[in-house]
Amino acid sequence: MDPKPSPRSGRVAPIRHNSSPTSLLAKTLSDASTQNLSSILNNPHVSDGSWAGWWSSSTAVQVAEFAPPSANKTPGLEITRSDFTSYLSSISDHHSRFEDIRNHSNKESKDEDAIDHHERAGEALVACLREVPSLYFKEDFALEDGATFRAASPFSTVAENTVLQEKLSQYLDVVELHLVKEISLRSNSFFEAQGQLEDLNLKIVEGCSRIRQLKETIRLLDVDLVDSARQIQDLNHTRSAMLALQEKLRLILYVNQSLAALKLLVASADCAGALDVTDDLKHFLDGDQLTGLHCFRHLEDHVAAAIDSVNSILSAEFLRASISDTGDKDMVILSKAKTRMSSQGNGEDNDVNLYEEDTSSFHDQLLPLIIGLLRTAKLPAVLRIYRDTVTSDMKTAIKSVVAELLPVLLARPSDSDFKSGDRIVDADGGGSSLASKLRSLSSDSFVQLLGTIFKIVQAHLVRAAEVKKAIEWIMSNLDGHYAADSVAAAIAHGALTSSENAPAPDTSSFPLSTHKNAIKPKQIEATSPSNLSKNFRGDVLRENTEAVFAACDAAHGRWAKLLGVRALLHPRLRLQDFLHIYNISQEFVTATEKIGGRLGYSIRGTLQSQAKAFVDFQHESRMTKLRAVLDHETWVEVDVPNEFQGIVDSLFSLESLDSDSDDHVKNLAKSVDGIVDSTGQVNNVKTKNEKSGTHMISFRGVGYHMVNCGLILVKMLSEYIDMNAVLPALSSEVIHRVLEMLKFFNTRACQLVLGAGAMQVSGLKSITSKHLALASQVVSFVHAIIPEIRRILFLKVPETRKVLLLSEIERVSQDYKVHRDEIHTKLVQIMRERLLVHLRGLPQIIETWNRTDESEIQPSQFAKSLAKEVGFLQRVLSRTLHEADVQEIFKEVTIIFDIQISDAFSHVDITTPQTKARLNCDIQHILGCIKSLPSAKLSDSGAPQLESLLQKTSAEEEAHQ
Repeated sequence: MDPKPSPRSGRVAPIRHNSSPTSLLAKTLSDASTQNLSSILNNPHVSDGSWAGWWSSSTAVQVAEFAPPSANKTPGLEITRSDFTSYLSSISDHHSRFEDIRNHSNKESKDEDAIDHHERAGEALVACLREVPSLYFKEDFALEDGATFRAASPFSTVAENTVLQEKLSQYLDVVELHLVKEISLRSNSFFEAQGQLEDLNLKIVEGCSRIRQLKETIRLLDVDLVDSARQIQDLNHTRSAMLALQEKLRLILYVNQSLAALKLLVASADCAGALDVTDDLKHFLDGDQLTGLHCFRHLEDHVAAAIDSVNSILSAEFLRASISDTGDKDMVILSKAKTRMSSQGNGEDNDVNLYEEDTSSFHDQLLPLIIGLLRTAKLPAVLRIYRDTVTSDMKTAIKSVVAELLPVLLARPSDSDFKSGDRIVDADGGGSSLASKLRSLSSDSFVQLLGTIFKIVQAHLVRAAEVKKAIEWIMSNLDGHYAADSVAAAIAHGALTSSENAPAPDTSSFPLSTHKNAIKPKQIEATSPSNLSKNFRGDVLRENTEAVFAACDAAHGRWAKLLGVRALLHPRLRLQDFLHIYNISQEFVTATEKIGGRLGYSIRGTLQSQAKAFVDFQHESRMTKLRAVLDHETWVEVDVPNEFQGIVDSLFSLESLDSDSDDHVKNLAKSVDGIVDSTGQVNNVKTKNEKSGTHMISFRGVGYHMVNCGLILVKMLSEYIDMNAVLPALSSEVIHRVLEMLKFFNTRACQLVLGAGAMQVSGLKSITSKHLALASQVVSFVHAIIPEIRRILFLKVPETRKVLLLSEIERVSQDYKVHRDEIHTKLVQIMRERLLVHLRGLPQIIETWNRTDESEIQPSQFAKSLAKEVGFLQRVLSRTLHEADVQEIFKEVTIIFDIQISDAFSHVDITTPQTKARLNCDIQHILGCIKSLPSAKLSDSGAPQLESLLQKTSAEEEAHQ
């Protein structure tokens, strides 16, 4: 319950059972300075005149006087609680019920008061907001603002403004009234809070006093107990700090001395010592010993610069040791080449010893350089520089050889390497350019230039191979060597340095699950020390091998360029000259591939293309010459020089077929050196050759009569066989060209002889049986040697291509057989035609038989002429064709004569004995001629129909007699 205000002073005096009015007044006066006087004066529960007693000096508080109770007790009147037991028991139930009802009523009234209080609180402000415009309650309300002033005072007349002022005063009163109401509703809580604030102030004062006492107690304890122990601890901490400072100063001194030593070591090119110092300094940098030392903020830059200097020194020393010695050998090779070329002789070539340097000393020279570069992980990069340097040095050396030797070679007189009419003119008119000078060299001079370049390149490649072997030996084969541990440590250190400097792999494109499950184990495996060393060693060996590969590629490129400059000349060379260039190029490719360990596809392609161009040009040239030879062929038998028989014997002998050696190839090339070139002259084989020879060319014991074009074909075929032997990579191409030539020769010969084309192109008046017989001999010879040609050419052909080529050769061979059979058929046809001519005149002869009467009966002109022509054909063919061919031809002739003549004689009208006698005489004469032919040996019957006719006429004649 709130205390009631005093009727005189207006103060609310709380009822305290242990305080007198005097002590209450004293306490009130002592706390007057801490109370909010304006709040007390505005208490709405006190009337305005009740506060006058606070300020009246004549008003005094009257203290009630209470008389003390009497201390005397009436004897015998002792009252105890048990005296009221009966009473309490009788009213206890009623009293309990009464307390419950009262408590319930108090609770309800408190709840209603609380609800009433909360409902009334704030109602005044709500009413104020309803009565006063909201413009005056804005937070930024300011009449000096123009818009606000116009909104608050929209009137322009004085009367209206007066009304507005009254209204504003009314708004102010409303606000004040409602504020007073709100204050009166909250006054109880306000004064309760004021009382609690007073109690809090007392407790704060008491707490501050207690804190001062505790501080003083602690200060006394610190002075008596803690100060001495704390001083010991501070001294110990100072000692530790001084020791750490001493160690730090020693570290600074060591690092400073190391930097000074590092500069001296780098200046004196002591790379191993410098790398040891840099390793120590990098160890300090990787740790935290130098953290915070401002004096060493540039230490990392100094170490990096020192390592770069060491790498530069090691790289320069490595390049000098690996390349510089080749220059001296180049000078020696060039000097000897100039001397040999100036003397215009082909004396013995004193080769320069390319392997004179001791391998072990060279390895020892490279060992410290390689170890240093391994420690800095720069060996792969240096090997890449070495590769570029070797390549550039190789190109420069080849260029120097060409520049030094060209003037010497051009000053030498040389014979032409070309056949008449084959030399081509340079596009620049034979100017002074390098390409034109190279093209103006003879093939012998060009081969000498290539030989010198070969030696120079070989010297450089041998040196590069030695460097490669030395690095491989250092990286892999140092077991038991004194430097094995140093190399292993250098590899491990270099692998770790290389992995630290390598960029991190980009895994942004992989999903998160892939990172966790797949990539992480692989990365852990790849970053293990053993794998790092293995990968680093693999990088070094790969770059080491690539350096030799690059040098070989550079040499191949320059060699191919030299060949390319003369690409238009080489196909026009003689086989021997082209073979010299081809062989030295093959030796160059083989030697460089052996050193480099990789196939030179570019140089092989260039060499292959030039060889193919040579074959194509030679084939076109030979086809042109063969066409001219055939067009000028008169189909007259010629003697066979011994050289051509030697070609056949050397090419198709059984011993040569089993020989695949290089000496045999060279002998094939030399065997045709002394023979007149078939492409240079068309009719170089005359009917009466000055050289000793035979009338026929012999093959496997069988002789063949030859004409000029047949011998030329043999010469060309031998040249193709030589090309096939010396150019085995082009065996298939050579075989195709040989087949094309054979097809052309067969077709053209058929056109000229069987087709009578020689009468137009060669001026022959007719195609005789002699011409046909010689053509048959040539065709038979070619048909006979085709199997041997196939056997020789197929020695170099891959198995995969033999099937197709075999079918082509079989077709060509069959064409020649058909051609020969057609010639024989033509010969038979000639005799048939002659028979038909004579048969057309037979009726006139038979008429003379009936008119004439001669005593002596002789064969008629029909029988004599026919026998004469058959005998002439027999003599021609027997001297030219083989006996078997003659027999086959005359067998066909006999059959035709038997049928045709017997048919003609069977229609003769025999009316007189003279006719029968003359008929029998002609039949006997013809049968005698037929029996003398070679065909008679093939069949006992001879001409059965004529013989039957003879028997019939003879029987009739005997019966008539």
